Amino acid sequence: MKCEKCKKDYPSEHYFSTESICRKCFAKMTPEEKTQARQPKAIYTMTTTAFTIDGYKIVKSLGVVRGVLVRSRSVFGTIGASLQTLIGGNITLFTELCEQTRADAFEMMASHAEEIGANAVIGVRYDTTEIMQGVTEVLCYGTAVIVKPVSS
Repeated sequence: MKCEKCKKDYPSEHYFSTESICRKCFAKMTPEEKTQARQPKAIYTMTTTAFTIDGYKIVKSLGVVRGVLVRSRSVFGTIGASLQTLIGGNITLFTELCEQTRADAFEMMASHAEEIGANAVIGVRYDTTEIMQGVTEVLCYGTAVIVKPVSS
């Protein structure tokens, strides 16, 4: 797979933040460019925490797919978040970090599913583990399946 920005070849979609832009190039983009580049993939509408999708039947199970990220907040971000704890309420620096990490793990899982030929993912779950102080792993996983509409 080739990044449309830097033209570098990658072995799989796991190196991409969007369908055609690698993670390194994506990180350099402005927020507006990121929003435009993140066109929802068709598989996003076919993911669920349930084990069935209404109106569809599972014709083939392709196995477990996953997206794994390990993240930490920078020293400056940690200091900023520590100051927010003095005031109380939502610690926005950590909230933003967690939300972005979960979104990235979800996108990696969806890309993995597409890579193996799935058109849906069922039983989607998240799991987190603190690897060391300030470093957290986020895992998003589910079962990749091929589904077809149920005929009326």
